[in-house]
Amino acid sequence: MKFGLMFANVGPFGQPDGLENLARTAEEVGIESIWTVEHVVVPTGYRSKYPYNSSGRMPGPENSPIPDPLLSLAYAAACTERLRLGTGILILPQRHPAYVAKELATLDVLSGGRAMLGVGIGWLEEEFQTLGIPFRERAGRTEESIQALRTLWKPGAHAFKGRYYSFGEVESNPKPVQQPGVPILIGGHVDGAARRAARFGDGFFPMGDAATLERLLGIMRDECAKLDRDPAEIEITSGGRTDPDTIARYRDLGVSRMVMPPPAFDPEGLRKGLHEFADNVIAKL
Repeated sequence: MKFGLMFANVGPFGQPDGLENLARTAEEVGIESIWTVEHVVVPTGYRSKYPYNSSGRMPGPENSPIPDPLLSLAYAAACTERLRLGTGILILPQRHPAYVAKELATLDVLSGGRAMLGVGIGWLEEEFQTLGIPFRERAGRTEESIQALRTLWKPGAHAFKGRYYSFGEVESNPKPVQQPGVPILIGGHVDGAARRAARFGDGFFPMGDAATLERLLGIMRDECAKLDRDPAEIEITSGGRTDPDTIARYRDLGVSRMVMPPPAFDPEGLRKGLHEFADNVIAKL
C-alpha cells in the first residue's frame, strides 16, 4: 500500500515554507505522493452542493486561498527527489487540453517523471458560469479532453477532431518523461465516474466508505468487461481511515494507494504526526 497526502496547496501549504516542509517531510518518512486541489474562483454565495460534506459547503470560507495546483506541484518538485506529484483533482473541462498537455508534460520533465493527473468533471456550477463553459457539457468535455491529451503526448505532430476540441496537425513539446504519457486518474464517487475510469483512466480515484468503494469498483469492472479491458490495468486510489483493519480492507478491495489529510497544519505538528505515521503504519506493513 502506498500513501499520499491531500490538500497539499491549501492553508499554510499555499506558502513557500509550509509547502517545502510538507513535501520534504513527506518524502523523508516514506509518503509516496502529495495531491493538490483546484478552484480557479469561488463565486460568493454559491448554491451548488459540495459533494464531500453533508453541509453542502466546502471546508473554509469562500475567500480561502486556493493556489494553482500545478504551480504548487512544480515548487514541490524542486524541493524533493522521489515524491510523486498529483492533482486531486484538476477540473479538466475548465481548461483547454492543449494547455493541460503542455503544463503536465513540463511538470513531468522538471520532476523527472513524477507527475500524475487526477481529473474530475467538477460540481460548482457557478464557477463554470464565471468561465463561460456550459456546465451540462462537463462530462463530454472531460472525456474528449483526455483523448486530446493522449494525442498531444504522442511522439511527433498530430491533429485532433472532436465535438468540443479540434485542431490541425500540431507539435506539442516537450513530451512527458513517462510514456505513453502522464498517468490520468479519474476522480469521482458516482457511477458515471466508475464507467469513465474503465473507458479512459489509467487509474480511478473515488472517495467514500468501503461499501461505496466496493460498489463503484464493481461498476468499473463491469464496464471493463464490456470493453474487453483488464481492470487490473487501472490503479485504484482512495481515502479513508488509516488503521490496520481499514488498510487491509481497502487493499483486499484492490486499492493500492490511500490518501489522507495532513496530520497537522503547523510545522512541528506536521513533522511529529508524519513521523508517527511512518513508525506506526508504514513501518509495519
